[in-house]
Amino acid sequence: MTIDQSYPRRWAMLPAVLTASFMTLFDFNVVNVAAPSLQHDLHAGPASLELVVGGYAFTYAAGMVTGGRLGDQLGHRRMFLIGITTFAIASLLCGIAQSPGQLVAARLLQGLTGAVMAPQVLALITRTFPAHERPKAMSWFGVTLALGSIAGQVLGGVLIQADLFGLDWRTIFLVNVPVSIVAFIAAVRLLPHHEAPARHRFDVLGAIGLAGSLGLVLFPLILGREQGWPAWLFVMMVAAIPVFVATLWWERRFPEPVLDVGLFRSRAFAVGLPANAAFMAYFGSVFFVLTLLYQAGLHLSALQGGLAFLPLGVVFGLTSVFGRPVVTRLGAWAVSVGALLIALCLVAIIVELHVKGGDISVVWLLVPTAVMGAGSGMAFLSLIGSVLANVAPTQAGAAAGVLTTTQQFASAAGVAILGSIFFAFLGDRSDLTAYAQSTERYFYLALICVLATAVLAALIRRRQPVAPIREPEAQRV
Repeated sequence: MTIDQSYPRRWAMLPAVLTASFMTLFDFNVVNVAAPSLQHDLHAGPASLELVVGGYAFTYAAGMVTGGRLGDQLGHRRMFLIGITTFAIASLLCGIAQSPGQLVAARLLQGLTGAVMAPQVLALITRTFPAHERPKAMSWFGVTLALGSIAGQVLGGVLIQADLFGLDWRTIFLVNVPVSIVAFIAAVRLLPHHEAPARHRFDVLGAIGLAGSLGLVLFPLILGREQGWPAWLFVMMVAAIPVFVATLWWERRFPEPVLDVGLFRSRAFAVGLPANAAFMAYFGSVFFVLTLLYQAGLHLSALQGGLAFLPLGVVFGLTSVFGRPVVTRLGAWAVSVGALLIALCLVAIIVELHVKGGDISVVWLLVPTAVMGAGSGMAFLSLIGSVLANVAPTQAGAAAGVLTTTQQFASAAGVAILGSIFFAFLGDRSDLTAYAQSTERYFYLALICVLATAVLAALIRRRQPVAPIREPEAQRV
């Protein structure tokens, strides 16, 4: 069978599937601005708040590879529809939660259902768009991710401040329900019917082993700072190594593994994953640290703090759409160019924080963070494209799952590790000078992540194409 990558309704389909990407990123970030309301209304303690934020990240990242592989085996259309339906149900459960425990359980479910639908987005783009149109579709994917991240800060603050129908924080979850219904209706009408292979053997042990090894690392990273880094958390992290090694041993022997190690035969895939990880460690943590500087240091409101990110998000989106010809012309070098542009902005911010100290204001940070958005948009788009360039369509879901898992894991790890270092620098101080100094030191660490991205990206030789990963059986749209 052949693959038809000229699906006539592909551009009409794109907004429907990108809605899923927007919601998953929105819900990843929106709870940050809702934390004070959750403390007041549900009497949620620090541990509960950590789980409300981090529990979503844990199940989302841990389930991503399995969600991608299920899409390859059962059909991306089917798994997308299941994912968006269950995501709406989980969001409803979050919105009606009456206790911290209920909200934590609903957030865990929400992250898991997000992991079902999110990998199908990249897989559907890879399968239905021909090679010459794929960069444009990916640019809209990048815009959606930027909007989702920014909207989590800005729209979340607007919804909470508006207090619609007296629902306070609950609206940030309940808004997903009508959006999911509209997206579901559009997806039913517009998503293509891919033919899945006739026989499947789902890799249960592989799914459990992969999720378990990720959980043994993510759980301590999420709770470590609040718990004071007790010894048992380090034991969990060390235990992740033999669990992951045993999982790889099993995956190499199972005929239809959740984690297809054959993907790593592609140089672009093998080198592109750590490049994505380094980039997302910076990109995820920079929002977290700047939010602390804006709200705790400069005492901006949640809405004002969110609006301070608007220039970054707008420029990121504009670069993703209108900078595509430049990214295409540069090829894999676009990542290094974008990373170096980010590095220059980070250096500028470091200088500003060092010179201004306690006299810093948000105005000083708007221009360098906006230019940072341009570099981030250029690097992010090329990073995704370089990793998935040589992936066979029948493995698109698995590859998208591995890529998205890597990105989310790195983002969560970046927030946990670099955030903990930030708080270590801050200590018991709470004045603006202390926040400015701690942010300055954090940006040195972010600079290392960005430079690592540039170096790794330089190793991806797009001009010397790697033979595509062989697919076991082609499929039709």
